[in-house]
Amino acid sequence: MEELYGRQKAMQKDEIATLDNSFQWRAGLEVSAKVSCQRCGSRFSKEENQLPNQSYYCPYCIQFGRVTSQTYLVSQVEKPNVSREVVFTWQGSLTPAQQKISDNILENYCRAKNSLVWAVTGSGKTEMIFPVLRYCLQNGGRVAIASPRIDVCRELYPRINEVFPQEETLLLYGDSTETYRYNALTICTTHQLFHFYQAFDLLIIDEIDAFPYEGDQTLAFAQRNALKKAGNYIYLSATPPEHLLESLKDTFCVEKLPLRFHQRPLVVPQLVWYEKWQYCYQSNWKIKKLIVCLKKLLKDNDVLVFCPSISYMQKLYAKVSEFFNSQEMDCVSAQDEQREEKVQHMREGAYRILFCTTILERGVTFDHISVVIMGANHKIYSKSVLVQIAGRVDRKGVYHYGQVIFFYDQKTLAIRHACEEIKKMNRLAQEWL
Repeated sequence: MEELYGRQKAMQKDEIATLDNSFQWRAGLEVSAKVSCQRCGSRFSKEENQLPNQSYYCPYCIQFGRVTSQTYLVSQVEKPNVSREVVFTWQGSLTPAQQKISDNILENYCRAKNSLVWAVTGSGKTEMIFPVLRYCLQNGGRVAIASPRIDVCRELYPRINEVFPQEETLLLYGDSTETYRYNALTICTTHQLFHFYQAFDLLIIDEIDAFPYEGDQTLAFAQRNALKKAGNYIYLSATPPEHLLESLKDTFCVEKLPLRFHQRPLVVPQLVWYEKWQYCYQSNWKIKKLIVCLKKLLKDNDVLVFCPSISYMQKLYAKVSEFFNSQEMDCVSAQDEQREEKVQHMREGAYRILFCTTILERGVTFDHISVVIMGANHKIYSKSVLVQIAGRVDRKGVYHYGQVIFFYDQKTLAIRHACEEIKKMNRLAQEWL
């Protein structure tokens, strides 16, 4: 049987009869006045989801295998922690501001306290958690770094693997080719946490405010299940929403960093009126403003063009291709099976312009980049999304005059608040300096 240390698997009653005392199990569904799922935390009435044999099932996490009122969730009691040597090969160094935050995170963990790292995009959040990762692993602990976004996990994996080369880091997401194996260091999407039970001494949630985690109570329940009883959290975010800050004020230490590691300010968006941007792909005259803008930006940098929908992106890409070398352009979305390859091509300089949806709003880094948002007033662009997209510019290296352009035809609260937050962080950073 597969190892189930900190892992949970739905099994029938006759299957658990053969298990020894190294296993533990609990009912998959608790049935009282209502039915409660013990894997995802969902509650529903008895009449909603009943099978012909009169048992109940949970429809909310059925993609991970069906849990019924005749099912048990089985796991193995975790192995005791044993101190060990950990190979750590990072050759970089932290700035004084980063070092202060990193020291605080480690101190909080040693005192069994949770941390929220509220740090601007490009501040080096990943590097700041290296010491606490090393400490936890050295003390025999298990660590998971989870993110709602697949692209964030893919970007984190090689960086973590490089500095902890002997940890055999596990990368798990929906379509990943790697199968589960017991290990000390895991990088995964937050949906993968449904498969864990009291597994991790340290659970780090990167981009805690990102879709689809934000507002999803089943993912929050899975996260709580995945942490050991004595375990601790570290949340990472550049744009924590007010309701999150309010909910954490009594249980988390908030470590705030308004400075990027290179100490340059965040790039403030330029607001550019673009009447009827929704239809700009319909004629050469309507597209002219975008073409002029792209030609200007391309003198210094490559360009990411963010679009509010896939259909709009495809139409805009087709029209703009008439004005530039189509071999140096492409478009990418969550539905694209080649998204990973296209993002890599952009990094390598094969493309000068990449049209994209909000899948690239966070967790990805490009050199020499400017950003254009088409229809920044669209409802899909919340304040945090706009701040995150703007944060793609000038993340590392020397300054290359990267710009952030918000094309809009209505000034929304999200636009106004995003610009205010960026300016506020820049003022705070200046005070720090």
